[in-house]
Amino acid sequence: MVRNMESEKMPLTEHLGDLRKSITVSLVALLIAFVIAFTYSEEIFRSIMFPLKYNLSFSMKNPFISIVPQEKLSQTTKLVFLAPAEALWMNLKVAFVTGLMLALPVIFYQLWKFISPGLLPRERRYVLPFVVSATGLFMAGALFCFFIVLPFAMGFLLTYKLGDVLMPMLSVGLYVDFCLKFILAFGAVFELPIVIIFLTRMGIVTTKTLAKNRKYALLVAFIIAAILTPTPDVFNQTLMAVPIIILYEVGILVSRIFVRKRTADAS
Repeated sequence: MVRNMESEKMPLTEHLGDLRKSITVSLVALLIAFVIAFTYSEEIFRSIMFPLKYNLSFSMKNPFISIVPQEKLSQTTKLVFLAPAEALWMNLKVAFVTGLMLALPVIFYQLWKFISPGLLPRERRYVLPFVVSATGLFMAGALFCFFIVLPFAMGFLLTYKLGDVLMPMLSVGLYVDFCLKFILAFGAVFELPIVIIFLTRMGIVTTKTLAKNRKYALLVAFIIAAILTPTPDVFNQTLMAVPIIILYEVGILVSRIFVRKRTADAS
């Protein structure tokens, strides 16, 4: 691997100083975003009710995508809080996750600044594509989970064999935890192309190895989907596995481009 001479001459104390500065700036950005999000936490919480009240309907005719009310869920499902501080903690959690998403561009930019000394001079110019793509991929995963996965999950879990005996009455804290954990999980999964590019750039894996082991990646994708998807049916598992496979292929494709450019720069 071609290393930048500047990073080799940089002492450890300077690396640690840069890391401390990057963490500080990221935490300050997160704090500011958290305060802003907490101000609107009530409005944000109303939007989190979407999976309980609505579902996306796909059609081959115009309109191709439409929002359909989940009448059965909206009529039978009630949200309650079981502890005096539960509603407060719910607002804090919603504000924190929302603030984290708002602060992602700053966090990714600070991450790039920290690792940039180990990059080639030409590679350092990719800071804007990195920040935009990393933030965009995370947000795409979060939106995919919120509008596709969670409505299907709620529709299945809250209506499965209830009959006339049981009525779902959810704790607001548990519901918010359930939604936020899956939103963060899908956001992290959608960062797969960035992870693949980083691993190939560091020489840990090669694009040939990744391409050769596609069948294992396919198996792992469905295993991850089976673990993370809250419903046991194959449809929802496929709904998560397919994006993982696509992102895996995108990561391989983009990594090949970076490897070719790095080889050309080194020569």
